[in-house]
Amino acid sequence: MINLFQPQVGDEELDAVAGVFQDRWLGHGPRTKAFEAAFAAHLDVAPEHVVFINSGTAGLFLAMESLDLKSGDEVVLPSLSFLAAANAVVSTGARPVFCDADRRTLNPTLEDIERVLTERTKAVVVLHYGGYPGDIVRIAARCRELGITLVEDAACSVASSVDGQVLGTFGDLAMWSFDAMKVMVTGDGGMIYVKDAEQAARVRRLAYHGLAQASGFGYAKVSARWWELDIPEPGRRVIGNDLTAAIGSVQLRRLPELVGRRKEIVALYERELADLPGLLTPPPLPEGHESTHYFYWVQMDPRIRDEVAGDLYRADIYTTFRYAPLHKVPAYGAAGAELPASDWAADRTLCLPLHPGLSDADVRTVVSVLRAAVAVRTAAVTPEAAAA
Repeated sequence: MINLFQPQVGDEELDAVAGVFQDRWLGHGPRTKAFEAAFAAHLDVAPEHVVFINSGTAGLFLAMESLDLKSGDEVVLPSLSFLAAANAVVSTGARPVFCDADRRTLNPTLEDIERVLTERTKAVVVLHYGGYPGDIVRIAARCRELGITLVEDAACSVASSVDGQVLGTFGDLAMWSFDAMKVMVTGDGGMIYVKDAEQAARVRRLAYHGLAQASGFGYAKVSARWWELDIPEPGRRVIGNDLTAAIGSVQLRRLPELVGRRKEIVALYERELADLPGLLTPPPLPEGHESTHYFYWVQMDPRIRDEVAGDLYRADIYTTFRYAPLHKVPAYGAAGAELPASDWAADRTLCLPLHPGLSDADVRTVVSVLRAAVAVRTAAVTPEAAAA
């Protein structure tokens, strides 16, 4: 099976894990701090503003919790988002308000967001679809003008940037995912960045039970009764550990290699699919924009998309569409929302395999099967239906 995603780990990651075993400290410790410092350097921010956590999802929940949202508050986010963002909003009692997105980039524009802003809007969450920066510069500037908190869901955008500024640092908070399907993997894991120093300290506490001191062992150096609890407010336990941090540090060092191969694969897809009638490929990146290239997506007649996906699957090529529009999910209470571009994209988009483990031969196999499937399925569509 040619997989959509596939983690790239090897001897260097295994050696890093062996070192953790030898030190006999698997929990939150020195390797976690080292990973946080290295990631902060990658973002060009101070280490105290980033916290290694157990998932990008945990980062979304921490972000919403730290905003002290309540019933009646609204948080704007694109419908074409991962469900964790909507779940995080709902968990606070606030209401998710879904906005539309550009139907080709699948990223929201400033105009998409402004259409649904109200006096109850407390925050905006922007997903950088597939690693594309999108309209983040204008969105960030407008949120600052209005005093609205901007949260960047940069789960797929660990190496994306605009004019050299890394995604995740345009807004007030951001999170990245390092699960087994992401560009950088730690098995499970994530990172959260908080721009405000006091809020960053609070998020660090909330990530570990709300404790003012993170370690009883370390606190013994400054207190005669280190076992006593100091909890300014209750939290949960979503911190990372030295085992996964050791893997993450290696993956971060390898990031240019991993993303470089992704760019090569995208370029090969672009060349091989450029002349395929009836198929749209992602639009080119604007000048100054760099993408992590997490997704590579194509768009086609909605009457053939599902059949083409089935043809690829039967040829041992796994594809999918991410992300299913959240305004269609009854649990989020957005019935009746009219988001035509999101609906258009959801009916036509298919994400193709993209990971550094793909060989050029693998990519050409995907292209060959895709070309054949599109041709056969298009021929089966009547002229009247095609015209519609």
